[in-house]
Amino acid sequence: MPRHRTRRSALSASVTAAVLLACSAAGGAWLVGRPPDDAPSAVAAVSSPSSPPAEAGASEEPEVDLDAELADALADLAGDADVSVSVLDTETGAHATYGDGAYDTASIVKVDILAALLLRAQDEDRELSGAEHAYAEAMIERSDNTSATELLKVIGGAEGLDEANERLGLTETRAVHAWGLTQTTAADQVRLLEAVSGTDSELSAASRAYLAELMGQVEADQRWGVSAAGTGAVLKNGWMPRTTTGLWDVNSIGRVRSGGHTLLVAVLSRGHATKEAGIALVESVARAAAGVTGAVSGSG
Repeated sequence: MPRHRTRRSALSASVTAAVLLACSAAGGAWLVGRPPDDAPSAVAAVSSPSSPPAEAGASEEPEVDLDAELADALADLAGDADVSVSVLDTETGAHATYGDGAYDTASIVKVDILAALLLRAQDEDRELSGAEHAYAEAMIERSDNTSATELLKVIGGAEGLDEANERLGLTETRAVHAWGLTQTTAADQVRLLEAVSGTDSELSAASRAYLAELMGQVEADQRWGVSAAGTGAVLKNGWMPRTTTGLWDVNSIGRVRSGGHTLLVAVLSRGHATKEAGIALVESVARAAAGVTGAVSGSG
């Protein structure tokens, strides 16, 4: 399934463009290039929760293709940007993904960097140092770029991040030393959220709790994004302008409560005229994704 390009005649791939280094305000990330063209989506349909066998002669309940329903829900959203979204209901297992192309992470990669740091500390059987704690808090709560750069060095650079991601179950994320240009997919960001939120993870309970604590304390002006899909958001956002086009990448990942269920949501987007336009689209997409899974769970 192609990724979503609203108000365009086709859900086409982005035009690859070379760009100069750029850095946005607090949550920005170093910018040096465009991601590769997106491939068509091939995400399998998701069935609704199983029900007791039907009596003889009764028709079986049809499968629910949540990917198709999500695509329908996004079809009427206005704008010229490219967007991809993935959502997982951790209680029912219902999940849906729209678009499987690679996007720049911008500052959402900071969650990944901290997860890798915590894995390294676990391996070394030690607590984070005072400096590491300070960098981690600044990196997540204020989206400080210098702190991210320093912690990337601690974990062994892009190679160290890739090694950690393999352990965390990510399969579609490729790190680079200019960390904001790390390439990822919405589905892989949900895998990261599973690793930092769920019990089936190489991260210890203490490490997961620390990540959640910091992601729950981001500054007030950075609490937009997937928080629009529910309450009690634990999140990290990223935003980054392209100097050659003046267009913005805007991303948001996190965990919310919606309709009595816990949802993991990742929205990646690019091609916005302004950061504000990107935020508006990301929030609309997050709400639509939550609504699709809510229809299966019977909530919302």
